[in-house]
Amino acid sequence: MKVYPQLLLIIVVTLTMISCNEKAANQIPVDQTEISTKQTPKELGRELFEGKGMCASCHKADIKVVGPSIQEIAKIYREKEASIAAFINEEGEPLVDPSQYEIMKTNFAITKAMSTEERKALEVYVMSFE
Repeated sequence: MKVYPQLLLIIVVTLTMISCNEKAANQIPVDQTEISTKQTPKELGRELFEGKGMCASCHKADIKVVGPSIQEIAKIYREKEASIAAFINEEGEPLVDPSQYEIMKTNFAITKAMSTEERKALEVYVMSFE
């Protein structure tokens, strides 16, 4: 009769070890998840530009639509060593086409609601155009 308690103990320990190993195998450490899903600032900027920032409705890569082209914006901000992030946070003067400033002001409610990281990502994306 002493065989049964030992056998039962072995079975319980074995099942516990198997269960723990399966759980551990299915878990991904948090830091690896963040690394694999984190966007670059340029990717985030593009997503914001084309999405919730609504920038793409007025700005195209190389042609003027309602507002100046992205290439023109990048060129002028680069030449003047100015910050697009500051401008879209209403902390800088309009440099590219001041006559369009009143139209652009309607989007400041959107851009000012963005985080500092998001505004900087928009700047990185725009400045990637030449």
